[in-house]
Amino acid sequence: MWNKPIFCFLLFCNSVTVFTQEKVKTFTSADTAKVNRLLQLSKSNFSEDPEKAILYAEQAKTMAESVQFYEGVALAFKNKGIAYYYQGKYIEALDNWKQSLKIFKSIKDEVGEANILNNIGGIYFNQGDDVNALGNYLESLKLAEKTKDKLRILTAMNNIGGVYFNKPATHDKALVYFLKALPLSEELNDKEAIGTTAVNLGEIYYEGNNDKSALFYFNKSVNAFNNSENSPYPYNAIGKVYNRQGNYVLAISYHNKALAIAEKLNGNLDIVQSLLGLAKTHSKKGDYRTALAYLKRAENISLQYNFSIELKNAYENFSHVYNKLNDFKNAFAYQSKFSGIKDTLYNTETDKKLGRLQFDFDIQKKQGEINLLTVYSALQKADLKRQKFAKYAFLVGLFLVLIIAVITYRSYLRKVKTNVILDKQKEEIEGLLLNILPSEIAKELQTTGYASPKHYDKVSVLFSDFKGFTSHAEKMTPEELVEQLNTCFIAFDNIVDKYSLEKIKTIGDAYMCAGGIPIETEDHVLNMVKASLEMQVWIKEYNSNRNEYGLASWELRIGIHVGPIVAGVVGKKKYAYDIWGSTVNIASRMESNGEPGKVNISSSTYELIKDQYQCSHRGKIHAKNVGDIDMYFINFDN
Repeated sequence: MWNKPIFCFLLFCNSVTVFTQEKVKTFTSADTAKVNRLLQLSKSNFSEDPEKAILYAEQAKTMAESVQFYEGVALAFKNKGIAYYYQGKYIEALDNWKQSLKIFKSIKDEVGEANILNNIGGIYFNQGDDVNALGNYLESLKLAEKTKDKLRILTAMNNIGGVYFNKPATHDKALVYFLKALPLSEELNDKEAIGTTAVNLGEIYYEGNNDKSALFYFNKSVNAFNNSENSPYPYNAIGKVYNRQGNYVLAISYHNKALAIAEKLNGNLDIVQSLLGLAKTHSKKGDYRTALAYLKRAENISLQYNFSIELKNAYENFSHVYNKLNDFKNAFAYQSKFSGIKDTLYNTETDKKLGRLQFDFDIQKKQGEINLLTVYSALQKADLKRQKFAKYAFLVGLFLVLIIAVITYRSYLRKVKTNVILDKQKEEIEGLLLNILPSEIAKELQTTGYASPKHYDKVSVLFSDFKGFTSHAEKMTPEELVEQLNTCFIAFDNIVDKYSLEKIKTIGDAYMCAGGIPIETEDHVLNMVKASLEMQVWIKEYNSNRNEYGLASWELRIGIHVGPIVAGVVGKKKYAYDIWGSTVNIASRMESNGEPGKVNISSSTYELIKDQYQCSHRGKIHAKNVGDIDMYFINFDN
């Protein structure tokens, strides 16, 4: 199944070696036959028993080295790398492929080089390192074009397109490479490559709102896959195009085709995606009961097989459908599930980033082990010199008193320096404490070692988050995502400081602040409203700049409620100032039931600002242990 982001192609077939005239062959055909048999045994065990594949490859390497059959040595290293790749051991795979590449270069086998460079690029691609992936793919393409190897030209172009497809800003470059790869796929009559390249082209045109071209390539992919296990993806892609166009009959027809093939082949992920497509189409045409039936089936399968992204999409659609049916209890329940799994997916992306850091660390560690041997050798030489020096140590006995005096003085200087460092660190720690806690709480904590919780009768609480945050996250690298969130949250911090409010915390893409704590003030509600409106103005200007570069907007929802809360410090090692109470929950409900670009407030907030701001009544929502609460939009020109 081909889902975005595009998968990279790895070439696991053996290459043909081109020897120079200077190379002397010391092996016989019988030797090469034995090595090739071991390599074939290794290849046949890649997926079933990778450990056995590694064992056969090692035997092939040993035999090939004994007869100086260098092509066999290179292929043995290549096979070991493939076996490790199947095990998910990317460090070991990369190490073996680099050794294979070195041998291919030494025997001037450019076809083999192109093959290995492509595979190395695939590892970097899987690790999210687009720069190194692209570098290896381009080098592979250069060699493939030099040797006129069409299969490897096709593979490299598809993979280069895949790297550029990762970011919307480089879709134009991806389009160029996919358009070059497609005719090559057709020339080689490689149905899998045709289907994959065509569906990826269709996705680019779909993202660019060019439905005509998208449909052309999606249909081309359908014809290439010919109702195989990969066919549900282009069928569902066609369905989503017709759904966007409002042609619900055709959209349902194509989603049903995808579902039929997926069910026949027991492709559970394809089944769920087909069900979600049908649910979205029926929901859009107003048939909410049918949409619910498809969503429930999709939810059950997603839970069974842990399809997190599909489960998140199902929860979001559940909430929308129940809201349309005025079943606000279920709508809220699924909105809560959606928010929970959205944060889980965000944490998963963080884990992936940490995994990539570990990958880079492990590579550096291998190089460090080599460097350590060099350092150890140098230390041994230095030790010999020190031993020679020790033989003459008695000559400096007369200076012993002077040396002791110098050491004592240096010790004194060291203590003075240490005290200066400790004082500086103390100041830094106190400054850090003031950054994470209100100054009054920090002083109490430093003085008594404990911060007493406190009840407040009237506190204004603001929640905000970004609509469609997960879709933004899927189209950006973790580094870009965190950078964008950081830009927004720094701006929000500045606004909160401007109006003397207290930032509480951020959770994923959600931002929370409060007014009237820890020092109670009279104007905190009006200040909170001013801050919320200024946030919406800022995000509008921010989106305007993004739109100039063809980037999608970040749509901000804000909710405010005023009421009693309890505030205090939690934790033992990592302090956190937090607030609790139904006021916090209601503020969160105001945000989740709001709309992008608007500020949604509760009735208690409205009563306090109605003389200063015009507001529009929106209806009621039900809050547990509170009852029905009126909601209002603040009317303002943003």
